[in-house]
Amino acid sequence: MDEQDVEILKAVAEVGEPSPKAIEAETGIPKSTVHYRLEKLRENGIVEDELFNLDLKAIGLNLTVITEVMADYEEGYHEEVGEQLSAIQGVNQVYFTMGDTDFIVIAHLSSREMVEELVVAYEGIDAIQRTSTNFAITTIKNERIPLRNYDLDTLKDIVMDD
Repeated sequence: MDEQDVEILKAVAEVGEPSPKAIEAETGIPKSTVHYRLEKLRENGIVEDELFNLDLKAIGLNLTVITEVMADYEEGYHEEVGEQLSAIQGVNQVYFTMGDTDFIVIAHLSSREMVEELVVAYEGIDAIQRTSTNFAITTIKNERIPLRNYDLDTLKDIVMDD
């Protein structure tokens, strides 16, 4: 990747869409160049898909539940338990972590009944020793496009080939 690729990615993050016309307006890079470079970024696996960001509250998924999961240790357990956690309805993020907690699980749910179903599903996984579930009361920050959290110069330092 070079400087133009980074500028295009940053512009997509800021504008919110991969439209060559919108990116040209944001960066001054010609539409044809933007289109070509976006295709190359897709081919190289850097851009994975066209995202539709949703307002979860507007579609009824207004409860964010964050669970710390402690599990029995054995070889390969993180893959097996991680897959089981990932298969639970409403779970959309599972992280295998270092420290006292083995997994962090984030679910977006619509009701207390769904939270209860989530807890019952955790109880159904034999390798889980204990969980600690928390409700998010207020979302302070939920940036779905991490590139927005960096200024352009920092992104260039991180991403560009030396």
